[in-house]
Amino acid sequence: MVCRGKHPRPGREIKAQRDEMQLMGGSGSEVGSSLGSSGGSQCLNRPEGSLVGERKSQEEAGGRGWEVGAAGKPLGTVEGNLRDDGRELRDRNRSAVRLLGTLEPQGRLRSSLRIFWEVLMPPTGQKKAAWFIPVDRSPMMERAMEQLNVQLNRLTRSLRRARTVELPEDNETAVYTLMPMVMADQHRSVSELLLNSKFDVNYAFGRVKRSLLHIAANCGSVECLVLLLKRGANPNYQDISGCTPLHLAARNGQKKCMGKLLEYNADVNICNNEGLTAIHWLAVNGRTELLHDLVQHVSNVDVEDAMGQTALHVACQNGHKTTVLCLLDSGADINRPNVSGATPLYFACSHGQRDTAQILLSRGAKYLADKNGITPLDLCVQGGYGETCEILIQHHNRLFQTLIQMTQNDEIKENMLRQVLEHVSQQSDSHYQRILTSLAEVATTNGHKLLSLSSSYEAQMKSLLRIVRIFCHVFRLGPSSPNNGNDMGYNGNKTPRSQVFKPLELLWHSLDEWLVLISTELDRNRKNPSASASSSEIASLLLKQREVDHSGSTPKLPSLLDPQIVMETEVYTDREDVISMTANRLSAVIQAFYMCCSCQMPQGMTSPRFIEFVCKHDNVLKCFVTRNPKIIFNHFHFLLECPELMSRFMHIIKGQPFKDRCEWFYEHLLAGQPDSDMVHRPVNENDILLIHRDSIFRSSCEMVSKSTNEKLKQGIAVRFHGEEGMGQGVVREWFDILSSEIINPDYALFTQSADGTTFQPNSNSSVNPDHLNYFQFAGQILGLALYHRQLVNIYFTRSFYKHILGIPVNYQDVSSIDPEYAKNLQWILDNDISDLGLELTFSVETDVFGAMEEVPLKPGGTSILVTQDNKAEYVQLVTELRMTRAIQPQINAFLQGFHTFIPASLIQLFDEYELELLLSGMPEIDVQDWCKNTEYTSGYDPQEPVIQWFWEVVESLTQEERVLLLQFVTGSSRVPHGGFAYLMGGSGLQKFTIAAVPYTSNLLPTSSTCINMLKLPEYPSQEVLRDRLLVALHCGSYGYTMA
Repeated sequence: MVCRGKHPRPGREIKAQRDEMQLMGGSGSEVGSSLGSSGGSQCLNRPEGSLVGERKSQEEAGGRGWEVGAAGKPLGTVEGNLRDDGRELRDRNRSAVRLLGTLEPQGRLRSSLRIFWEVLMPPTGQKKAAWFIPVDRSPMMERAMEQLNVQLNRLTRSLRRARTVELPEDNETAVYTLMPMVMADQHRSVSELLLNSKFDVNYAFGRVKRSLLHIAANCGSVECLVLLLKRGANPNYQDISGCTPLHLAARNGQKKCMGKLLEYNADVNICNNEGLTAIHWLAVNGRTELLHDLVQHVSNVDVEDAMGQTALHVACQNGHKTTVLCLLDSGADINRPNVSGATPLYFACSHGQRDTAQILLSRGAKYLADKNGITPLDLCVQGGYGETCEILIQHHNRLFQTLIQMTQNDEIKENMLRQVLEHVSQQSDSHYQRILTSLAEVATTNGHKLLSLSSSYEAQMKSLLRIVRIFCHVFRLGPSSPNNGNDMGYNGNKTPRSQVFKPLELLWHSLDEWLVLISTELDRNRKNPSASASSSEIASLLLKQREVDHSGSTPKLPSLLDPQIVMETEVYTDREDVISMTANRLSAVIQAFYMCCSCQMPQGMTSPRFIEFVCKHDNVLKCFVTRNPKIIFNHFHFLLECPELMSRFMHIIKGQPFKDRCEWFYEHLLAGQPDSDMVHRPVNENDILLIHRDSIFRSSCEMVSKSTNEKLKQGIAVRFHGEEGMGQGVVREWFDILSSEIINPDYALFTQSADGTTFQPNSNSSVNPDHLNYFQFAGQILGLALYHRQLVNIYFTRSFYKHILGIPVNYQDVSSIDPEYAKNLQWILDNDISDLGLELTFSVETDVFGAMEEVPLKPGGTSILVTQDNKAEYVQLVTELRMTRAIQPQINAFLQGFHTFIPASLIQLFDEYELELLLSGMPEIDVQDWCKNTEYTSGYDPQEPVIQWFWEVVESLTQEERVLLLQFVTGSSRVPHGGFAYLMGGSGLQKFTIAAVPYTSNLLPTSSTCINMLKLPEYPSQEVLRDRLLVALHCGSYGYTMA
């Protein structure tokens, strides 16, 4: 039957549809109508002559045709189809073919679809005609339809399950499809994918060549693990490191996986490349519950890894008590050594595992050293494991004395020894007494060896001081602390604690005898210089004196000072000067004596016995330091802590080089603080001082007051508000700007001196209600700057530096505030005033807020006349009034803040000129020193034209411009004492550095202030360099961004 009528002319849509089908399976992504077949017939409009293949005519179709429907549904009757819009039908067909193209753009399906589509669409150029789609299908068409249905079913299942439904054919791609499902234990999905797949379940993939069974065992995916085992996965397959699935399950404590692997005959005795078995992994991680199950399958519980270590070794090392007990109950060898001879007890002690060591010792473990002679006690002490040491000593009492002897081993860190002895001593009073008495005896023996002159000075000195430091540390941590103010133990044996010092009395007695004999020798030598005694004669005199003086109550000294021993020394000649021979040795013993005296006194107090000792031997000690000033810095640290004694030696100390005193100052100032590595530690945001440039004084005061002194000592981190930059360069700029702000007249804290360059406290600063708090803050800032070796942009009067140092002022200091008045005082001192009729009294008139008041210089001073005899006192008192009493509250407030960071005992090492250098650096900039102490990087060297131009420009700069350049690069406008060689950077000394930068037009120099680096472009001429440098200095010397 033929349907006739008018048919639409093929237009753009028909042509586009035909073109798409010729491409077959392009990039279309629509999901539209699907194709199917059913009975019935359909009449479509189609151009004439469009039959393809073996079709002869429309009549041969038998009145039957193909049906096309949406989503595989029949289209219905011919009449219904005729009512359908032809364009809608073509759109559905086109969408279906697009979908099929995305499913399989290549292969046989594509060829089948091409044939199939030619049935539906007329070839190009054919006339329109009515046509039927025949229902009779060729074999090729049948196959195409079957493949189409399979693809559609696959698509539907994939979309519903949100995953692929068929594995790729190659194992490499398939395994990465399965791996996340195995890790999540999605066993149903894995089972479905493996069902009709040829995937090799033992396929090894990845860098370590593991199978999916490894993954399941590692993640505890027990259902997937069973599924893989049922499909033939090898439970003993080893990855590249030799690990089996059982190893991984044991390591991670996957109990169910271990059980299933054992059911499928997993070998528990397989070792990985390091010799570790499953039992090792359980022992490492303390999987005791699993170990109970696994040990039944193990043929040898003492199986060793590549290093000869058993499961018991590793369990002891990691402190797994129940695992150790399980292994021991299973027959593990408690004393089995590894290849280096280390036993399980050795392993327990190496990591301070007290409990496992206790179990081993209670089970009869032997105390054995390894092949290198290192014992379990050695390991405990080296690691500072006091509790484990205590366990060893409980089971082997002989080790107590071994522990004491270790204090003489300089290869063991002193702080570790302290930790161990501190713990052991606090277990009981008997332990405390025994340790201290033993240490005192060892110290006494070492001290006598040091005094014998036959020993090595360096070795014996270090050993003695080390033992005494440990002794004092343990003593202070005893049952009761020495806070009662008594010199406990040295004056009458008041408490049982004092008994521990008795062995040392013998050493102190020998020290005293040596000093007495040297004093005698000095007196005799002054009278008769040619009669100086030799070392052997001194020793003989010492022995004779001892035989006469020693009573029965004084223990007899050992024969270490026998003259024969002294004469046989190889270090000294027979006629060498006795002071040179003994000064360092005796000074070391004096230092030990001071430490023992101090540890018995409350903090801040000096032992009366030690003061008496120094006063008694004052002439000998001064002779020592005069001959060898280094003794002060090496051994006489007590001077810094004893103001009573410092004055006796101050003239000698201040005669030492400024550099040596600076090193001594900072050595004691920073004692107990963290190492310089603190510079590199991460900055805590809460510790950053956030400063506002427009209110730097106020915001700095607030931030410093919120922080603790200890944090400020550890390090300073500054960030200016609205700027990103941080580091030492920013800190230096903060000190520089803040110090300038402190002398701002608006705060009325300091007034300018007569010379116009220095400042001193303002006697009328009380106009500012908070002036004393601000003075304290100013003292803190200068103390902090000195503590952290930062320079400040301020210079004080000499009198104010003297106030900081505690040095009395004199009339010459008055010239800084009133030069004419100072000249008058000088005239009084230089001339006789007896007959001048000055009628001066010990009082002065002062202006107090507009009213004149007479202020006495001393009690009753208004009625005491100034005479020729007392004029010097008058000048001193009036000087103190003008320079000290008038500003005493301000000075006290400033020093309160300053001494927060800088102890008064340390700062007195310097005079007022040296203090100015420490605080403010060198005021003048020496270009030659600058150039000499500059380094070059990134291609620059001193011979480069740009570098030579740079230094010529610097020479031509004004002093102010040089200061700007220095501040631009370093963040500070001052040169430290010693010159540019002592510039400080972020992690210590850091020289001025110039780095090359490629030149571009108008590029300015930049800097990294944390490392004192100037980044100087390779300018084409000196004129350009000068111009760009000055622009940078005048426009860019403040402000920071991230480098």
